[in-house]
Amino acid sequence: MNVEIEYGPAQSWMRVGLKPGDAIQAEAGAMVRHSPGVEIDTRLNSGRRAGFFRKVLVFLTALLRKLFGGETMFINEFTAPSGGEVVLAPVMSGTIQRRTLREGERLFVQTGSYLASTGDIDTQLRWGGLRALFGGEGLILLECAGNGELFINSYGGITAVDVEGSYIVDTGHIVAFDGALDFKVRAIGGIKATLFSGEGLVCEFNGRGKVYVQSRNFKALVGWVSRYLW
Repeated sequence: MNVEIEYGPAQSWMRVGLKPGDAIQAEAGAMVRHSPGVEIDTRLNSGRRAGFFRKVLVFLTALLRKLFGGETMFINEFTAPSGGEVVLAPVMSGTIQRRTLREGERLFVQTGSYLASTGDIDTQLRWGGLRALFGGEGLILLECAGNGELFINSYGGITAVDVEGSYIVDTGHIVAFDGALDFKVRAIGGIKATLFSGEGLVCEFNGRGKVYVQSRNFKALVGWVSRYLW
């Protein structure tokens, strides 16, 4: 499989050359175009090894994700028995970054930042708890684990921060983080700072791993635009 990320960093898309036997999974709605030989299979984003009851549970929680986070509950798998090409692009303008996952590694991706994956990477919707709900990142996180290539996207630029100990990021700027990291959502300071600083909630990470941070905050953009719609 040949993957080329083009038009970056501000307007990235990825052009995927599929050989016979290759497969790539992508967020539903990410496809821009594909050659005639490409086949598409759509499935529930519950993990390929999930049992029946697990899939039912994921379906119900995915409905909540659709309501609160605007994220689809399905992913598309692209194959090309005779070879072909598919082009994928995120909704927001920004950067696409590749992350290689090995057996035993996990990456939690926030709502809207998963674009595609290859190999044996399993993607499952996970309950992020009240921390994720009140942090504004949606009810459900996407847990990615296994061997393969993972492609995440950001709004604006993206940078990977190596955390050793404690690190704090505004919740609206989080793209993804390593599963080895612990996190908690809290206010940025006291009551005065919470009410008048103009900052939202922050996420405090602890441990050792990477946090992927985006340079722009989509929810801040929505808040700014909404002032001019009345």
